[in-house]
Amino acid sequence: MAWNPDQAQLRQLVGYLRDALSGHDQNAQKYATLMLTQAKSSPDITNYLTYILCNLPSTLNLKPEDVHLARSSAAITLKNIIKTRYRSIPPNNQAYIRGLILHCLEDNNSQIRSFAGNVITEIVKQGGILGWPELFGELFSLASNSPGNVSSQAQEGAMGALSKVCEDSKKILDKNYSGQRPLDIIIPKLLHITDSPIAKVRALALESINAFIPQKPQSLLNSIDLLLTRLFQLARDPSEDVRRYVCRSFVQLADIRPDKILPHLEGLVDYMIEQQRNIDDPDLALDAAEFWLSIGEQDNLCGSLGPYLDKIVPTLLESMVYGEEDIVRLEGDAEDAHEEDRAEDLKPQFATSKNLRIVTNGHPNVSGVNGTGVESEHPGDADSFDEGEIEDEQEGGEDPEDEWNLRKCSAAALDVLASKFHQPVFDITIPYLKENLSHHDWPNREAAVLAIGAVADGCLDVVTPHLPGLIPYLVSLLQDPEPVVRQITCWALGRYSQWASHLSTREEKRQYFEPMMEGILQRMLDKNKNVQEAAASAFCYLEDKAKKELTPYCKPIVQQFVRCFQSYKDRNMYILYDCVQTLAEHVGPALANPDSIDLLMPAIVQRWNIVSDQSREMFPLLECLSYVATALGDAFSPFALPIFGRCIRIIHQNLEEYLRATNNEALDKPDKDYLVTSLDLLSATIQALDEKKSRELVKMSQPSIFDLLLFCMEDNSNDVRQSAYALLGDCAIHIFPCVQQFLPLLMPLLVNQLDVDNLPDEEAHSAFSVINNACWSLGEIAMQEMQGMEPYAEKIYGRLFTIINNPEVPPSVNENAVIALGRLGLGSSQVLAAHLNEFAKIFLQIIKHIDDTDEKGHAFLGFNLAIEKNPQAMEECLLEYFQATAAFPQRTFRVDGLYGSFQQVLSGYKTMIPNFGAFIGQMSTKDQEKLRTTYIL
Repeated sequence: MAWNPDQAQLRQLVGYLRDALSGHDQNAQKYATLMLTQAKSSPDITNYLTYILCNLPSTLNLKPEDVHLARSSAAITLKNIIKTRYRSIPPNNQAYIRGLILHCLEDNNSQIRSFAGNVITEIVKQGGILGWPELFGELFSLASNSPGNVSSQAQEGAMGALSKVCEDSKKILDKNYSGQRPLDIIIPKLLHITDSPIAKVRALALESINAFIPQKPQSLLNSIDLLLTRLFQLARDPSEDVRRYVCRSFVQLADIRPDKILPHLEGLVDYMIEQQRNIDDPDLALDAAEFWLSIGEQDNLCGSLGPYLDKIVPTLLESMVYGEEDIVRLEGDAEDAHEEDRAEDLKPQFATSKNLRIVTNGHPNVSGVNGTGVESEHPGDADSFDEGEIEDEQEGGEDPEDEWNLRKCSAAALDVLASKFHQPVFDITIPYLKENLSHHDWPNREAAVLAIGAVADGCLDVVTPHLPGLIPYLVSLLQDPEPVVRQITCWALGRYSQWASHLSTREEKRQYFEPMMEGILQRMLDKNKNVQEAAASAFCYLEDKAKKELTPYCKPIVQQFVRCFQSYKDRNMYILYDCVQTLAEHVGPALANPDSIDLLMPAIVQRWNIVSDQSREMFPLLECLSYVATALGDAFSPFALPIFGRCIRIIHQNLEEYLRATNNEALDKPDKDYLVTSLDLLSATIQALDEKKSRELVKMSQPSIFDLLLFCMEDNSNDVRQSAYALLGDCAIHIFPCVQQFLPLLMPLLVNQLDVDNLPDEEAHSAFSVINNACWSLGEIAMQEMQGMEPYAEKIYGRLFTIINNPEVPPSVNENAVIALGRLGLGSSQVLAAHLNEFAKIFLQIIKHIDDTDEKGHAFLGFNLAIEKNPQAMEECLLEYFQATAAFPQRTFRVDGLYGSFQQVLSGYKTMIPNFGAFIGQMSTKDQEKLRTTYIL
């Protein structure tokens, strides 16, 4: 029997769906959202939503705009239910959705067709290809107009759905199903549809093919010559949309099959230049400009561009000039520094993954041991909307200056070509610079300065002879009447700060670096907010390049920062925090000068007192204070108590809000970045202060820092757990007596965190950062607890052994795991001795790549203790052990007992090995001599 809705329930649900997307009445919207949440528990909810999307009857007497809102809301809600629990939807209801949804592809409203495509692709994602085997046949039949009477709307709708399925399910479409891969059929059909008489269908078919190019499926590679033929035919398509996708295809093909691009390079250069100069379609021009970036990354292709530089570079330079619309928007930009920021001016803030977050062998490190560490992904906006979905409109929208555009792409391409060709690129650029640097029209001046900055890295050697004249001129442009010129000049000067800050003589620095630095600092208090932001960003870049060269200038820099704290509105305060923390990072203890502290800290504390616990400004402020605390060391103590206490409060509030939201769907879950940044500042504070002061802070914390840490160590966010384990390790180093009483609660969580067998693929990168810090904190605890680790040692060994034998684990995690394993041997050598024959070889292979630090010395000491208890277990890798011992530098013998342990182990083997001289004779002469002289063998 066919399913039919209850009319009363249908009418009620339609009202809720309409109100949920209507912004006219916020109370009604909130109530409707709550009712929809409850309605999702109905077993027939997906049928109702499908019915409303596809068959909303006119008998409900709704206004056309309300009909559209209700249908749109039904589509979004249906897609989300399919996404979260498709397999729990009864089979009959799944069939009902599949039976109706294709009809929506014929709808007159393009947005409804797009919504239907979203639902279809979600069904394929959740139910798999075999869950709807007839889908592709039906979609291709519609898109290619096989029956001959399919409307253009239906062809576009079907091809739109196909493009979404191809994008979202490209991996499963390349899998083998009973000897056949869906792509073997899909690629030829898509190529056929690129001949459609409907431009949008041609464009979507080409977009679908492009979705597969990066993963290089064999099905596509088999058709690559046919694809190239179609691309050359479509290159002259009258539709600019089609030509955009042609450009994108060539960009991607350059990445996967540069050999196929090379024979056609001359024609492609001319074609891309022609498309890039299309002033009527900036999107097409941008896609064409991307070609130079793609070619520039291919060593075997980029060099072939040399003969065409005289055509390419001038095109890039032309494209770097602001267009007419931008000129009207930017010209005479206001002196707005005194105006309060609007809410839409404030960009979203997220906790960053800088080097306080990832710890390796006792040292904060952004890239791990030997530069091979794991970094967390920067969090992004998870609340994204698919094409056709409705997003709340925000007044003002995105700042056009933040968008990736033709101007920025052309500058990036010039940078890439400069890095490859150097002198030839600069030679072509010089006439343009001479003509435009002092041009009376500001857009030309601005573009010339942009060009100077773009070639800074790639052409530095050839630009350097010109810099003594160029830098003073750029500094003079910081006074340009147009804010946009001052803005780009700040950026360009920053690009040359590496050269200026490392000039060899004091006189040269006085002549070039100091005016550059002072000029940028002055622009940080420009009367235009955008210039302030550009100057602050440029100064951060300068700080990163100059590093300790800034130490003599700390006081004037801090003085200007304090003026900025007094002057800046909310938006630019964020980049000011970055300036402060970058200075703290690079000059370190030099910032602890009493004069600098007396200037800087009152300004930061004043802002600290203004910003609320719920403000997103708290993220960069907490991060900034983490770096400042590290730089000041114990001099941070006068400010530590209120800051520490507030971090505890923020963590406690966040955890409580999360628990309430978990039990009540109507409540929003709090942002985890508050936890991340607060935990990081607690870590920095504990490291900075002397032990007694840190212990006092911890004892005074209400609730207990360790009670909160237990929750954070189990949080479902990798970023939170990463920071939690960093804090645990710092506490173990600096205030272990406070940690010790909580070990029975902490250790089981820590051991469980070392499980690498069940990491979700999509979270593996950030999850390894958590395990990295967990291994490090475990090693620090083992160093302090010694024999107290015995109850956990067997299980810890099993987890660490699995980590170091897993080929997917990043090197830095393996290195921290080996350090932790060796340190475990300091108090649990008997446990390790029993497993020595299992792990010794891999232990030696990994530890030889680690820098010769005290941490490595402790690990070897624990390893040696295990060898002493089971020397026979080293038979398979004994020579490697002797070589590692010979390679160990004597300076690391400052680890108590390390030299004696090596001496004892080696002496023991000397008595055990019958022909000891012949055995060590297998080593190099240098290593033999070192062993004999160091250990008197």
